[in-house]
Amino acid sequence: MWTVREGETLRSKFERMAEMKSRLLDLRERIREIVSMEVYFNSPLAPNGNYDVVLVSEFRSWDDLDAYLKHPAHTEVGSYIANVKQNRAAIDFEFEPNAPFNDE
Repeated sequence: MWTVREGETLRSKFERMAEMKSRLLDLRERIREIVSMEVYFNSPLAPNGNYDVVLVSEFRSWDDLDAYLKHPAHTEVGSYIANVKQNRAAIDFEFEPNAPFNDE
């Protein structure tokens, strides 16, 4: 997730967000390890303080995630995002659909 730096106008911030989305989704065609990838924007109706953009992606294995992270196309997009983002937060997790919740 990212917050995007404010621009000269509100429109310029949204243009940066749209450019981020376009560049990220283009990676689906360039990096074979990506199973799925979606990019969403925070709702304008949401409370202040939320992040602006979220990336949700899926990989078959931790090795595929690592290959994605090291891929030159990913690092190129990462350089663009580094120039327009204010904050970043991320989590990586392993999805186990039939695993019981552990309250301990």
